[in-house]
Amino acid sequence: MNRNRSELRWGVEQRLEFIEFRLFWDGHVNRSDLMDQFGISVNQASLDLSRYIEMAPDNMVYDKSARTYVRGRDFVCRFRPPDAARYLAQLRLIADDVMDPAECWIAKLPPFAVAPTPVRGVDPVTLRAVLSAIQRSEEIEVKYQSLSSPEPRWRWIAPHAIGFDGFRWHTRAYCLTDEYFKDFLLSRILDIRGSRKSETSAHEDHDWHSEVTLEVGPHPDLSEAQAKVIALDYGIRGGKAKITVRRALLYYALRRLGLDTDPAARRPQDQQIVLLNRDALGAPASSGPRRPQTGR
Repeated sequence: MNRNRSELRWGVEQRLEFIEFRLFWDGHVNRSDLMDQFGISVNQASLDLSRYIEMAPDNMVYDKSARTYVRGRDFVCRFRPPDAARYLAQLRLIADDVMDPAECWIAKLPPFAVAPTPVRGVDPVTLRAVLSAIQRSEEIEVKYQSLSSPEPRWRWIAPHAIGFDGFRWHTRAYCLTDEYFKDFLLSRILDIRGSRKSETSAHEDHDWHSEVTLEVGPHPDLSEAQAKVIALDYGIRGGKAKITVRRALLYYALRRLGLDTDPAARRPQDQQIVLLNRDALGAPASSGPRRPQTGR
């Protein structure tokens, strides 16, 4: 199988992966599915289906009454392991108007909804400039609106990465005004007017390049039955689950998981999980880790 796959062109392999996706999730696939998704001819679609049968003969059979190929009784994914996260990610992209339903691989979308979040207006030209600065190891002069200043200020920053805090996108950058690494919200960069070679090394951002491991477990005041349910929700085995996060994103991770406050502040049914190794993170139980330095 590996040898055969290595001989395939990328476009062909993608179409074969699509066949497998449809078989696993929808149970059937036919030529028109391939033609509609990839804009290929009838002959090419027939060739792709034949090639897939040749590579995975037990994965699908032709149902004459339904006039379609259906999932075989001994079906085993050959191209990519089945991934629920990938399926659900497509639904999320559609809900956020990032992907058109016609572009996704799901044959028939299930009824679904996503809790809305405020639109974070990141200008594509701004993002392009930040990405270019990262790739070229450059500093850029940005007009940034912080909460601590009534008016936006021009400052030089040396971005070296971008990060997502669960709600908003930041660039991680060295601020030449404040002389330390901090997070700048991309949506608050109002303008960019210059660039130059940076003398700052991204390796000096120790919080970005170091990681910490969070150990979480069910709230100790939950009943045994409730704790078992929470263990299923969070993939907890042996009483705890481990989550690795960059130290620069630690504050955001704890806040998103509801672990940034004293667990006694909320009912166990609302808190659900607790941080088991808070002491190892060097933070008081009542306050959590310090808020990261930002361009606020």
